Amino acid sequence: MSSNQWIAGINAVSAAVEHDADNVREVLIEAGAKNPRLAEIETNARRKDIDVRRVAQQALDGVAGGLRHQGVAARYAAARTWSENELQGLVEAAEGRALLLVLDGVQDPHNLGACLRSAAAAGATAVLIPKDKAVQVNATVRKTSAGAADRVPVVPVTNLARAMRDLQKLGVWLYGLAGEATASLYDLDLRGNVALVLGGEGDGLRRLTRENCDQLVRIPMPGADADGGVESLNVSVASGVSLFEAVRQRAG
Repeated sequence: MSSNQWIAGINAVSAAVEHDADNVREVLIEAGAKNPRLAEIETNARRKDIDVRRVAQQALDGVAGGLRHQGVAARYAAARTWSENELQGLVEAAEGRALLLVLDGVQDPHNLGACLRSAAAAGATAVLIPKDKAVQVNATVRKTSAGAADRVPVVPVTNLARAMRDLQKLGVWLYGLAGEATASLYDLDLRGNVALVLGGEGDGLRRLTRENCDQLVRIPMPGADADGGVESLNVSVASGVSLFEAVRQRAG
């Protein structure tokens, strides 16, 4: 992430200051703003020796780049990045209950941000994304994720199919979500080491990604079935449904 990238919004900045303070270079807060959450961010930032400046609203409008800033923005010098080499450690640390989300070419930063928000809420071990032909964690993703981008490990991988095979060698079962599959997500046992694999907008799972899944499954949709058509959920909605089915089973 370049030194000139900004994140904006109360949740995004609060999470960055709380979880990634070493990479936050300064925080800008709207002068005269009375929101107690802004005061909380300022106090927390100063406690962690982060520079805080009170500025005019126009200054925040300029650095936020069209994002709704809610009176606060922060400048990043760098962001925590995870490498493929760290995947094995993440899986092993989960002690047989790893829960991963694999996203095959999501293009819309709002979708990726929403997926990360669901993954963080579900306590996911990590989220894998391709380094190429997919959106990366940028300012819009951070804003949409409401801070989740700093709480869940996001691992960009050079070769998604190879990374999936590496996960299988670690004892992770890979389940791909596909609307035309006959097996139901709800018939799976999702209590062990599991990776849920979802495709990007439009084309869904690519051929190589499909071939490296242990099984393809679908989310039952009675409304779509009644019409005789095959519908697909938005990738962020499908991610949430899938992840929280795993959470439900593990809680039980």
